[in-house]
Amino acid sequence: MRKLAPFDRSEQAAPLLVVAAAIHTADAADRTAQAMLLDAGRVLAVGSVDACQAAAREAGIAPDRVDLGDATVVPGFVDAHAHPLMFGQMMTWVDCGPERAGSIPEIVALLREAAERAPAGRPVRGYGYEHRNLVEQRHPTRFELDEVATDREVYLMNASGHGGVVNSRTLELGGVDRDTPNPPGGTFFRDADGELTGELSDAACNVLTGVGGVKVGHHGPNFHLADEPEEHLRQLAAATERFLASGVTAIGDCQVSRRELDMYLRLAGTDGGLPVRVSMYLLSHLLDEALEMGLVGAFGNAHLSFAGIKLYADGTLGGWTAYFPDGYVGDPCRTGQLYHEPAEYAELIRRAHAAGLQTATHAQSPTAIGMVVDALEAALAERPDPDARHRIEHCGLPTPEQIARMAAAGIRPVNQPQHYRNWGEGVEEAIGTPGERFNPLGEMLAAGVPVTISSDAPVAEPIPLEAIETAVTRRTLRGHRLGSDDLRISALAALRAHTIEGATTLGREDDLGSLEVGKCADFAVLTGDPLAVDPETIAQIAVQQTWVGGVRRWEAP
Repeated sequence: MRKLAPFDRSEQAAPLLVVAAAIHTADAADRTAQAMLLDAGRVLAVGSVDACQAAAREAGIAPDRVDLGDATVVPGFVDAHAHPLMFGQMMTWVDCGPERAGSIPEIVALLREAAERAPAGRPVRGYGYEHRNLVEQRHPTRFELDEVATDREVYLMNASGHGGVVNSRTLELGGVDRDTPNPPGGTFFRDADGELTGELSDAACNVLTGVGGVKVGHHGPNFHLADEPEEHLRQLAAATERFLASGVTAIGDCQVSRRELDMYLRLAGTDGGLPVRVSMYLLSHLLDEALEMGLVGAFGNAHLSFAGIKLYADGTLGGWTAYFPDGYVGDPCRTGQLYHEPAEYAELIRRAHAAGLQTATHAQSPTAIGMVVDALEAALAERPDPDARHRIEHCGLPTPEQIARMAAAGIRPVNQPQHYRNWGEGVEEAIGTPGERFNPLGEMLAAGVPVTISSDAPVAEPIPLEAIETAVTRRTLRGHRLGSDDLRISALAALRAHTIEGATTLGREDDLGSLEVGKCADFAVLTGDPLAVDPETIAQIAVQQTWVGGVRRWEAP
């Protein structure tokens, strides 16, 4: 049997006095201190060096001094929306992103090279392509991936994570042919003659996990592809190391199936344990099971906890599967799709809310966001709860009227500025001028809607300082700045959005997200001050150390 692993105990061996040039607390007063007193994984005092030394004497402890010189300390970053196991798994796949492949033949060459190295029969998987970044300005086809291999599965995941392209062998193994209907919430794409192109999206991805794999129905894109448990453990450990290297100490895993829960429990039981704090959101295909088991509220310990239910309204802007009923400017015949009809979705929300569960719904288009807001307003009217903290994930293109309704209902959007940074121009190309408002953080704050920012790793790298810079400057990777200046937010607001607001969104603000007396001693040590440097250079600041519970968990080589 698996024994209980008490991995939430503090490993801090001795009290510490941490001194730095600036310690941004992200507390209600946004104070800047010079010292912190830590013991048993918690903050005992924060303020001047003299004040912390006095607190140590009063507590009867003699702390060791950690002098960080001219470094800046901030609360550990909270990445409230990410997919750690998927991120770790994709580290083992073939990188087919724009830095490595600018055309379909280059992608095929990378995948073929991997196939030649792999044992016979092992699937070949690649990730990171975006068709608008390719010379051909289109998706590859199954026939082009057949050039990689015909004796094994080949899957090329789109950068959005919501689908991609497979070879003919994958379709054959999945029992998919030209007569196979599209599943609710997903698409097997076809050419003008009705032949399968190999592109699939969202709920159609269920064919990728095999007969005995995780199945999610039409509740989301199925990226829960199975490897051996030992390999998954290595992947999850590698992913958590990458989060720590970016100063992230707490994560919201926003699509948990049996695969993810199994791996978290296994990793927690290893000698290294689970070094970051994870709040899990079960995918809505497990809602019935969660309610049957009585999971009607957040529970867990300091490192692993259940937080709520993840749902999907529509697809992704990056893959052109977000729902625009009038079609995309770049392809008027393509509308994207809803995962659920409005009545079905509203009933899922009603049941989850009635049980006291927080919900987190992926929604990108105005139509999808409107469906979410409608359902949440109805659920809150039936059972009022001023602190329900229901979430809208990504929330890329809300209308001003929807933003006002979100403020009134206490709905918390969770945005990813790096999506805008990496392919903001692509959204404008896809839907026209309205795409300039993609991720309207400034409008949200002005309307009284609290902003939380995150990475959505592996869709973007978990680099909080890059996300903060983008939120402040709205400069894309190509050097453009889309939309008006009122879409931008200040550096302080962006820092809070990736720390205390993230913790509040996860329901963890009592112990995470700011450096205050009694809270967990989770913090990142930076080479520069994100509140003092030129905003265009925030992403150039490096993380030197990351501490969790008063213990240094990562240090730059």
